[in-house]
Parts: sequence; C-alpha cells; structure tokens
Amino acid sequence: MRSVSQTPLSVDEYGARIAALVPATPVVSLPVADCLGRVLGEDLVSPVALPPFDNSAMDGYAVRSADVTGAGRQAAVVLPVEEDIPAGRTDVVPLLPGTAHRIMTGAALPPGADAVAKVEDTDGDQRQVSVYAPVAPGTHIRHAGEDVAEGATVLKAGTVLGPAQLGLAAAIGRAELPVHRPARVLVLSTGTELVAPGKPLLHGQIYESNSVLLAAALREVGAVPTVLRSVPDDVDAFHAAIAEQTARVDLMVTSGGVSAGAYEVVKDALNGRGVEFVRVAMQPGGPQGCGHLGSLPVVTLPGNPVSTALSFELFLRPALLAAMGHQDTARARTRARTTTELRSPAGKRQYRRSQHAGGTVTPVGGPGSHLLASFAAADCLIEVPEGVTVIAEGEEVEVVLLR
Repeated sequence: MRSVSQTPLSVDEYGARIAALVPATPVVSLPVADCLGRVLGEDLVSPVALPPFDNSAMDGYAVRSADVTGAGRQAAVVLPVEEDIPAGRTDVVPLLPGTAHRIMTGAALPPGADAVAKVEDTDGDQRQVSVYAPVAPGTHIRHAGEDVAEGATVLKAGTVLGPAQLGLAAAIGRAELPVHRPARVLVLSTGTELVAPGKPLLHGQIYESNSVLLAAALREVGAVPTVLRSVPDDVDAFHAAIAEQTARVDLMVTSGGVSAGAYEVVKDALNGRGVEFVRVAMQPGGPQGCGHLGSLPVVTLPGNPVSTALSFELFLRPALLAAMGHQDTARARTRARTTTELRSPAGKRQYRRSQHAGGTVTPVGGPGSHLLASFAAADCLIEVPEGVTVIAEGEEVEVVLLR
C-alpha cells in the first residue's frame, strides 16, 4: 500500500515541511568572479585602508598651497616641475618648497605637497608650469582611509553579493570570498510519453519541458541542477537512473508520477522508503510528496507543467533561497482590483495566472494545470483564499508578483 496522507495539508503547512526538509548549504571559499548573487557567509574585514595612500583626484600638479597663494590669470605663479608622477609610480620623491610635480589621477601624493592644482588652472607645461589659481590645503586630494579604514567591517555576513559588493571585495584585495555554497539539485522528469525537444513525435507522445523549466528556475535562484530527462515509467529504470547521482547532490526533485492512477513511477519507486505522498489544498498542484531517500532529501512535484512551476514558486524557491543564506526569500506582494469575476473551488487556495498594471489585475487563461502558455504570459498570480469561492469583478485581491 502506498504511503499517502488522506487529509489535505494547507499551502502553509506543506511549505513549512519543505522549508524544514531542504538542508542549509555550507560556507565555502569561492573565487570572487564566481560569487555574483551568492550570500556572504562571514563578515568581511578590510586588511587595508581605502584609499591606501593619499593620492590625486585630478590630473594636474602637486604643490604646496602656500606657494600659489595669490595666483591668478593676470599674476601667474611660475614653478619648476621637478618630477613626473604617473599612477602606479612607487618611488615618489618629496616635493621641495617652490617647486611642483606633475601628477596624474590616482597617483600617490608626494610628501610635502598639500594640494593639487588641476591642469585646467595651469598652462600644462612639463618643465616650468604657470599656475593661474590658488588652491587651499587638501584641494583635489583623496586621503588615505577616507573610504574604508584598515580593519573596518565592509560587508556583513548575509549580504547578497552584487557587482558593487564584488568590486569592493576586490578593492580590499580579496581574491576569494566565504559564501554559502550553491545547492546541488538532481532533477528528474518522469514519463514514458516524454520526448526530448528536437526529436519527432509519435501519436501519444509529448515534448518533455519540466526539466527545462525546473533547471532554469534552479539556476535563477543560484542553485546548480543536474538533469535526468524522460525517465521511463519503470521502477527499476528509475532507481538505475538515480543510482550514480544521489551521493553528489543536496536534494532530489522529481516531476510527475505522484497522482492516484496507475503507472505512477515516483510513488511506486519511493513508497515505503521515507517519502510521504500528500495532497495539498491548492489549485493547481494538489498531489505532492516529500521526505528522504536514505539521507537524501526528496521533493516530488506533480507532472502537469503549471503545477510543476507553481509548486516550485510556492515551496522550493523560498526553501532553496533560505538554504543558501538568503534572508529575503518571499516574492513581493501587492493588492489590486480584478478586472473580471473569478471562481475558485471550496476548500482550496487557488492561484490564477494574471497580468498586473495600474492597480488592476487581469487573469490570463483558465485555471487548468496544463495551460503553460498562460503561465509564460503572466507576471503575477492572484491568490484566492481557501474560504472564498467567488470574487466579484472590481474586488480587491492579493497579488503575488513574479517579475
């Protein structure tokens, strides 16, 4: 007999089960270039100051401000140019009174200089420069440590690493960062009727799309999928397909084979092995399953493509994000008025594919779990509570934003 819960679980109850099932990934050290979108696992402390030395904010001339007091267009101060300091020069020579050093943006300020006269306020000469405007002490100088002090915490654990954060990490000299490792997920799409896209179809066959959808959804949240496509409806073939993969992943996700009929290979293969099959009070996507195969967490999704996509959105997406260190795991929500009447089955939480604009929301297609084109066209979901069977046109509804 199959292990199937007869009492439907609520969406929230089942979501809590999946959240508890998906294991947190360890913190590992990855190259900075591979950390985009990852979550920092430890506070990042700077071993250097930024800038690490006083440097010029302008192309111009390093001077002593006292030497150019009173300079003007009609009374230029003329100074001999003793040194040329391009960015990257390390043997900076001290500036003597009554002289100037030509200096480029980012170059180290020479000892003795307290200002930079920008090149636009000079005649630009490389041997004897005429300065046409006075400069106050500190003018056009980037001071050491004014951005980051040595020993300062620049990024907190839990920070999601975007381009600016990775640039900062590189600026303080970090080649690698401690981040939550991407979750490794084995994806199985089951069904003898499934054919890989690009091959000819026979009558009674359909193209396999769920593994493409799930792999893309996993990559979008930062997980790493391994895909086994079109596993036949045969228990031995199912176990043979996963035998070499289960030790290499953190989670196995299947689609299909979990309903109440015959040839439900996922149920047949996992029944009595630690996976419980349940019904969730939702439409679409009622038949679900989760548990462990040995020590490997397993989530079994229904096979209709919209049910697969919605189940990932509601249950796996937030669980995986949390497992990889993210604190903000929920989709944004809003309230809007529906442009048409909606009907929902009693006792189930319905999710209707919709488009949101200007404070209104319009359903796209019907509620059927096979209508994938309407899911692709939707930018949001209308969430109809379990106790509501009719929503009138113009009534305000809860909207889950997908984009």
